[in-house]
Amino acid sequence: MESIYPRPTLRRDEWHSLDGMWKLNGKEIRVPYPPQSRLSGWEGEIPEKLIYERGFTPELPVNGERVLLHFGAVDQICRVYVNGFDAGSHEGGYLPFTFDITDYLYEGRNVIRVEAEDALSHEYPYGKQKKDPGGMWYTPVSGIWQTVWYETVPEEHVSSISFKTDIRTGEVSWDIDGTGVGIFDMTVQLRGKTVLSRPVHAFDKLTIPREDLRLWTPDDPALYDVTFESYSGDTVRTYFAFREFSINEINGTNRLCLNGEPVFLNGVLDQGYYPDGIFLPGNLRDYDKDICLMKQMGFNTLRKHIKVEPEYFYSACDRLGMIVIQDMVNSGEYRFFRDTVLPTAGVKKISDSIRDYGKREKFFIDHMVRTADHLDKHPCIAVYTIFNEGWGQFESDRMYDILKERDPGRLIDSTSGWFAQQKSDFDSEHVYFREKKLEPGKRPMLLSECGGFILDMDPDRKKGPVWGYGRCRDPLELTGRMERMYIKMVLHAVSKGLCGCIYTQLSDVENELNGLVTYDRKKIKADIPRLQKMSMRINDMLRSAVQKGKE
Repeated sequence: MESIYPRPTLRRDEWHSLDGMWKLNGKEIRVPYPPQSRLSGWEGEIPEKLIYERGFTPELPVNGERVLLHFGAVDQICRVYVNGFDAGSHEGGYLPFTFDITDYLYEGRNVIRVEAEDALSHEYPYGKQKKDPGGMWYTPVSGIWQTVWYETVPEEHVSSISFKTDIRTGEVSWDIDGTGVGIFDMTVQLRGKTVLSRPVHAFDKLTIPREDLRLWTPDDPALYDVTFESYSGDTVRTYFAFREFSINEINGTNRLCLNGEPVFLNGVLDQGYYPDGIFLPGNLRDYDKDICLMKQMGFNTLRKHIKVEPEYFYSACDRLGMIVIQDMVNSGEYRFFRDTVLPTAGVKKISDSIRDYGKREKFFIDHMVRTADHLDKHPCIAVYTIFNEGWGQFESDRMYDILKERDPGRLIDSTSGWFAQQKSDFDSEHVYFREKKLEPGKRPMLLSECGGFILDMDPDRKKGPVWGYGRCRDPLELTGRMERMYIKMVLHAVSKGLCGCIYTQLSDVENELNGLVTYDRKKIKADIPRLQKMSMRINDMLRSAVQKGKE
């Protein structure tokens, strides 16, 4: 994998990747790919307990410098040792973590040891992973599955930066956290042009001149590049954007708005799986290719489905102009009768009051909050989904309150699909197998999953059962079925408050063959010009509805 700085929202010039060949239980493995993947080079059974080791030779820090060891993600539980010293532990599987290893380093060769355990416990977030994959469940991953790296920083250094922007006044404020940080020289640039340059404090604000104020949209993803140079010698680079997602009443209809203007989230479900790396593509820039292809098809939104990606993905969406609906990663048991049979039969009102979930409840809340904190910096993220189709759902109204208090600037789909309670920013529907007449109510309606038509175009796939929602013979039939679905179910509802439609899905995944491209991304299944025209029809319908309401 190409070495790309793993943390786009807090970059330094000097860093060292520890990706490459490690030992896993005594045999070679290529990190950061999980042992279940072909790219890892691992051979043999995947044990629940995984012991990784790797040597490295860092330059020892001087003048109070600190060495920080970073992990992008390790699934599910791990403890890290450096030269036999206990550096720390982590639980979860989807979020990054960091240890200060300065005091454990020697001159010459040092050894990192990671002891991971992955029993695929449902007390922790696990998403679409299953030990016996099939249908809508996929091959699990274990152990290290994102980049491992380290950097040397001054004793007084920045650990995080968050921004708040006001699209009306051009004001931007920030909160810089770290060790002993205080005064900085700050430079702000917009596409290479210096907008501002001045000394600032760690907690401060300024106003972008009106002539340099650009709002972030999918068509014009304006990002302001920022450099902070601290008087202690720490220099970091980041970025921010001016954008606002909100729900506004426009002529009697509540509509989703971007920067005060109605917007339709025309999107696809994105599972984030790849045939060679499972949870990772072979090259991070493959994320760019997925995003650009979906934009070429006329889509402006990806629903990141029950998975947290490497931060590069979100940075690419920021940079390329792709709106993201980010799902929280589910924990708890999936129950086929309750979570699929009943709602398919029309039973969609079930209480989700809690029944003493103990550690799972506490960990889900903690993971939800930490996910929001981790992704807060990315302007592309418009909506968080808390629960999907009832999987592990509990007290969704309370979860809504917790998440909304933590991140009031984003919208929330509390219960995607069904089992809605009282609190959500959307009425969320999943519709497969048919075209349903949608009747939006007081809240904007989000058709958060639909379509899923099967077209098998992969001659190398292992034959066997396939998963999806209705077979197509060729790209012509697939595109025609998509068009009929949008015409019968989506277009008429836009005027009434339908604010988004998420088609299932971006790519095939294993034996789920309802992607717009094959699993390896080599074959496009749908007619791009016809999808572009449908996107234009949806946008025309939205503009017409808004204009008619004004008249």
